[in-house]
Amino acid sequence: MTETRRQTVAVIIPFYNGSRYIERAIKSVQAQTIPADEFLIIDDGSTSDEAERLATIALAYGVRVGRQENGGQGSARNHGVSLTQSDLICFLDQDDFFLKNHIELLLRHIPERDPHFGWAYGELMEGDEEGHIVATSIASRYSKHPKRSIEDLLERDMHILPSASIISREAFEAVGGFDCQFMGYEDDDLFLRIFRAGYTSTFFDTPVTVWCINKNSTSYSIRMSRSRMLYIHKLCALFAADPEQRSVYIRDLIFPRFCNLIAGEAFKSIYFARYPHEIRMAQHRDELVGMLDEFAGIMGQNTRLRIEERARLKLFRLCLRPQSRRLLVVPYFFARVLRRLGLGFGRRG
Repeated sequence: MTETRRQTVAVIIPFYNGSRYIERAIKSVQAQTIPADEFLIIDDGSTSDEAERLATIALAYGVRVGRQENGGQGSARNHGVSLTQSDLICFLDQDDFFLKNHIELLLRHIPERDPHFGWAYGELMEGDEEGHIVATSIASRYSKHPKRSIEDLLERDMHILPSASIISREAFEAVGGFDCQFMGYEDDDLFLRIFRAGYTSTFFDTPVTVWCINKNSTSYSIRMSRSRMLYIHKLCALFAADPEQRSVYIRDLIFPRFCNLIAGEAFKSIYFARYPHEIRMAQHRDELVGMLDEFAGIMGQNTRLRIEERARLKLFRLCLRPQSRRLLVVPYFFARVLRRLGLGFGRRG
């Protein structure tokens, strides 16, 4: 009887000025109970000093490094995939790290003889910037798993992290990899496209990765806000052609998912400037307030909102447009009271 060949695994880390964290990430890959067949770091146009630090660290650990002009995390991941040949792909962000049985658990949860396999993914631990554990379950707390419908993929952030997934090369290449226009939301976009292409996914609730919250990352920058708007445009274009999809997906899922988020980010840029990431975002308050107007325009072009939703959007714009912290004190007070009473604006359903 012929023994089934184990599928090979490549691990790819996109790197950008992350020498502070990269050694921890490398060690976690090299400590795997089942080792990766290929391991590659892609330097996404780091500064010369950071590139030199990476080269020194990579040489010490015997890790291969590829380089490219700065194009964002999705572009770096795509480049890394193009330089590998393994059947399966694991990504790791530079400031996160794998648990020791990351690859072993993910391989174990790939269905046997599934010709449509797309990806398997596990639970996440949350860590602080130094890697100290804050929570042992993140994905299940904030999103619904496994993903069985478009509603599951659109109604909130997916919480499917490439750093907690193993992806079929066939599926990845079939959809063209990451969309390089995004520097944020590229993960949601990728898994949505793999799902829509007919590939299957599997979730299990055992942690495989520690996701470290880093307030200096793209997730806490204006680039994430800009990428969010690009993602909303792409989603609306995807579902706008069909009247039923416009109603179900754009009005009932996309609008409630993003409306409060965009308004809240604009509000914070005006009202708060306590921490470094808030001060950075406050420098872009004009743009952030403008994004709420842009969002209203996108919704107006692609669906018909309910009366209460139009009123909410109009109220948000009216309060935020003057960009006056003083004018926001009263709305902020009442919003906090309503939230505590469970009467605040919330997601439908």
